[in-house]
Amino acid sequence: MDISTITDTFDSWTDNALGWISDNGEWLFDSVRAVLEGTYDGVLWLLQLAPFYVIAMIATLLGWRLIGAFAGILAGLAMIFCAVMGLWSETMSTLALVITATILALLFGIPIGIVAGFVRAFDRFLEPILDLIQTMPPYIYLLPAIALLGYGAATALVATFIVAMPPAIRLTSLGIRMTPHEFIELGQASGLTPWQMFTKIRLPFAIPSMMAGVNQCLMMAFGMVVIAGIVGSGGLGETIYSAVRTLDIATSINAAIAIVILTMVLDRLTQSVARRTEGDAR
Repeated sequence: MDISTITDTFDSWTDNALGWISDNGEWLFDSVRAVLEGTYDGVLWLLQLAPFYVIAMIATLLGWRLIGAFAGILAGLAMIFCAVMGLWSETMSTLALVITATILALLFGIPIGIVAGFVRAFDRFLEPILDLIQTMPPYIYLLPAIALLGYGAATALVATFIVAMPPAIRLTSLGIRMTPHEFIELGQASGLTPWQMFTKIRLPFAIPSMMAGVNQCLMMAFGMVVIAGIVGSGGLGETIYSAVRTLDIATSINAAIAIVILTMVLDRLTQSVARRTEGDAR
């Protein structure tokens, strides 16, 4: 049989299936879109409620508290620099997208990771799926999302959510399995219930790995929001995409710098939290 015939048949089935889902599930996808955009708008409203210097001051205080005074000052100055470049609104839009997508990824990823940590067969079932998600080109996830949700923030959130979730699942599952066997035996000898065993023994040992998963979720989300600018997600990703289309090199460089600043600030803060929780666990 001609390979092209098989490919054409598969493509036709895929298009028909996607069309059928879109036609028959319109009410569902409209509801999902409304919820996602409403959540994003709420997060963005909170971020834009305070002027840029208040956000910069918060970044300074967090950096000073979690890392050190010098790091705190750098974090605050870096945030101010985003405003000086005239990209504060876009920076907050990007931060809102990343925060919303990361929260969604953690809400789904952590429970799935906990189950995978306890059920080894489920973990083995998830491994090839997570490998596939992480090896596929990220922009691939935008295509079905556009077909089902249209252009806008909802599509960007779904694609970013898919890309950001695997690290949360993997590192949560790893953290659950890393509980020292002697502590499990101690809990069993003490007569702890399964829930007490989880909350008092397994979870404290898993938290450092879970915090590393939070950090990786954020990093994956930042990598995706730039690509998501193609679908009109707003923020720095759309700014870069528009600047590239019009060959506005200066604006694209400014937006790229703002993304690097935002990524580095959140990366250092979450890494510090992860190190602190690991130290507390020890």
